[in-house]
Amino acid sequence: MQKGSIAFSLVWLSAAWLVVALVATAFLLTELYSRALDTSLSETLDFHVETLVDLALVNADPKSDQITLGDPRFQRTASGWYWTIHDAQGALLNFSDSVIGMVLPPLTESFDATNTRTAVISDPFDTKIRVVERKVTINGVPLLVTVTGSLDEILALVDNFRGQTLIVLGAVGVMLAIMSGIVARLALRPIGRLESAIERVREGESETVTGLYPRELAPLAEEVNELLRSNTQIIERARSQVGNLAHGLKTPLAVLRNEASLARETPLGKVVLSETDKMSQLVTTYLDRARIAARSAVVGKKADAIHVMLRLARVMEKLNPRVTIAFVRPDASLPWFRGDEGDLEEMAGNLLDNACKWSNGKIGISMFAERSPQGSMLLIKVEDDGPGLTEEQAAQVLKRGVRLDEKTPGSGLGLDIVKELVDVYGGSLQLKRSVLGGLLAELRLPAAKLGGLGRS
Repeated sequence: MQKGSIAFSLVWLSAAWLVVALVATAFLLTELYSRALDTSLSETLDFHVETLVDLALVNADPKSDQITLGDPRFQRTASGWYWTIHDAQGALLNFSDSVIGMVLPPLTESFDATNTRTAVISDPFDTKIRVVERKVTINGVPLLVTVTGSLDEILALVDNFRGQTLIVLGAVGVMLAIMSGIVARLALRPIGRLESAIERVREGESETVTGLYPRELAPLAEEVNELLRSNTQIIERARSQVGNLAHGLKTPLAVLRNEASLARETPLGKVVLSETDKMSQLVTTYLDRARIAARSAVVGKKADAIHVMLRLARVMEKLNPRVTIAFVRPDASLPWFRGDEGDLEEMAGNLLDNACKWSNGKIGISMFAERSPQGSMLLIKVEDDGPGLTEEQAAQVLKRGVRLDEKTPGSGLGLDIVKELVDVYGGSLQLKRSVLGGLLAELRLPAAKLGGLGRS
């Protein structure tokens, strides 16, 4: 699961949302639990108020020692649990043992329709308490019955509940995050299969995208196959038109040359011969360009670069007996060239041909695999012990038709054709100084999957 992938985005977006949702859920549950406890406390205090009223009625005297509550918290000082009975003038008539030695602050809230009021205050010991106070009349005597309960106990329970809730929901969040990661990987597997199928087409292992895909991806696979079919048809039509153009131009040019050769001594004949030669060269050049573009645009071709270079080295040694070519044979992990074998022969053949023309007898060939931001690359080095080139000459010689020595046979288009093919494939060609003393040509081309050395 790499950074920037759909699976990575899904997992981290899901995880972020889960964190927010679960934290919000934890605080919501805590708030609901706090309200439930507060409501329960209020109901308990109401019950105690009614109990005190009933006891006052039964004993007919609000000062009776028989008026008491069984909860032991009302007997413990600073517990937050207190009860008192006052008369209409505010005189204290009866109280719990927990009230001894302290005075509760008065309430300022208004009484409701049932002559009851409630509030949250702090006792002299800074304990938060919930107060329920009710006006009653017993045997014609108006009384004020007050009962309190500790809110600090509830807050402690809420804090404990919040901690446990966060732990439980955190564990649930981790499990859900793991599950979302698994689901993302399973759900995106068809995309990986489609990627592999397209890669097989690009590497030349298959002509079309094959396999069964979900409803969402099946149209994409069909469109890719249709695009491949359309591309192949366009290239075939282009090849056919290039061939027709070549045949259509050769005949008129041949007729012009033949007619001009009959009058080659005349000014017109000389001009026609010169111009038809230029036209033939231009037609050949641009037809070569069209052929290169059409051939290299075909998807799914690859070539064993080792086999091609070995074959070229043997041919060049036969054509140039004075030259010794040292081929540094790479290991079996060298990748193949991702493209047409004929294009590789043309690029490497031009470089070897130039090396043979300019060398003093020694040529070296070496091949390596490289990693670049564009992916895996195949590096082919061809070097010689000839005069070499300066940096300015190396930059100049790659231009179309530029030749540094007119005495050496050739049209000057060799390196330019190599450069055009390199650009089509997204590679590079660099000319440097060789350790042999001459020119070092570094040809970098896109690599396909690993090939073997099982050819010689």
